[in-house]
Amino acid sequence: MIFDRPEVIGHRGAGRGVVDGARENTTASFHAAVAAGAGWVEVDVRRTRDDALVVYHDEKLPDGRVIVDLTAAECTAAGVATLDEILTALPSEVGIDFDVKTVMEDALCPQHRRTVSLLAPRLREQRDGTRPRRMFVSSFDPSVPLAVRDEAPGVPVAWMPYVRGSIDQALPGAVGMGCDVVCLDARALGVAGADPDPTHRSIGYAVDLAHRAGLAVVSWCPDPVDSVRFVDAGVDAVVVDDVPGTVAALKER
Repeated sequence: MIFDRPEVIGHRGAGRGVVDGARENTTASFHAAVAAGAGWVEVDVRRTRDDALVVYHDEKLPDGRVIVDLTAAECTAAGVATLDEILTALPSEVGIDFDVKTVMEDALCPQHRRTVSLLAPRLREQRDGTRPRRMFVSSFDPSVPLAVRDEAPGVPVAWMPYVRGSIDQALPGAVGMGCDVVCLDARALGVAGADPDPTHRSIGYAVDLAHRAGLAVVSWCPDPVDSVRFVDAGVDAVVVDDVPGTVAALKER
């Protein structure tokens, strides 16, 4: 099993942006998420011009420079952490969701230079170490799970249909790609207070169907209230910005 449900996964660490002085996708943010009770963290992975891997969500830096146009040294100078730095800093018992941010330029690169292929050796290291790390690889790019299956077999993979992508396509799509996990945006499941969509089945029905198909279900960016609702419906893990609030809400559940 991938998850000891329910799992809390810190979104970009302790949450997007700056949370209590810790900027997202930094060692400080990941450590803060773990200290607040998250057993896992989500790590955004991008490649640089010289084929290093850095941890950054957006395509561009605040000054407008594009990550894939910069060298690793330029990214470091701008305060962007390398993936190796983060892997060294995180204890092996902390699970990692590697969120692969493929870039447009991957379409023209030979396979060995694509973002997911640069990540594959790290995945094999984490898989084969003396203390194998709990992990899975997720992406909006449906080619990523297929590549991981070929280049780092045995590492669980997840498809993330974009934001409000239909669950009707998400579940059979994830199964068809051989995924272990399907990641669903909270808005696709239906957040509290929103008008229910009369054309959708219940969350519990969808999660039960996913489980029967062999998929674990992760929801990203629910608030604490929706995290409890989703876990009650059978969701296995939630990727959240409010780690302490979610941990407390689930403990009270």
